[in-house]
Amino acid sequence: MLRTNLALLSFIEHFYTENEYRKSITLKSFPAGYRFIEQGEKIRNIYILKEGISKCFISEENGKDFIIEFLGSGEVLGELEALKKISCLCNVEAISNVIAYAIPDHFFFKLIEENTEFTKILLQELSTRIIQTSTRASFQQLYTLEYGLLKLLKLQTDEQISISKEDMAAYLGISVRSFNRTLQQLKTKNLIDTADFKGLLERLD
Repeated sequence: MLRTNLALLSFIEHFYTENEYRKSITLKSFPAGYRFIEQGEKIRNIYILKEGISKCFISEENGKDFIIEFLGSGEVLGELEALKKISCLCNVEAISNVIAYAIPDHFFFKLIEENTEFTKILLQELSTRIIQTSTRASFQQLYTLEYGLLKLLKLQTDEQISISKEDMAAYLGISVRSFNRTLQQLKTKNLIDTADFKGLLERLD
């Protein structure tokens, strides 16, 4: 539900401190709500998240969004598009204030060719992503919407972030109306009637 990659974050932080490479990698800051990767555009930088949380989503032709995943520290963005030399497959927007390492595509390829540690970590990341995508598909088939919504609510309290009702519905693949109905069912069953969720529920009402 919130993907992180601490091994990749540790690698890039150490790599960035080496003075000879500082000019090739830059730290960029994005405020909450800023879309720093646009679906359909050409990728110029590959990003590795240092701090903050972002959402990765696809905008459909009918105007609806489908959120693929929420991304946290160490997650890499734009690598598939760079490797395949294609336009961006999805949008990425900051949910909280985000700090990310920006790696130009040409230097990204240099890292892959010359640094075996980076290549191994990247391959592990891509493998993990396939596994998690398959697991999420199975999860949505096997578990109820109520359970998925509970996990989303817990994510927000654990990470102290705010995810809009629309985004939660888009992640669960349902309408806002269905979201409201599911939320009401959780309240009726007293599954979220706790101090931890109080502020969050007041925002969603």
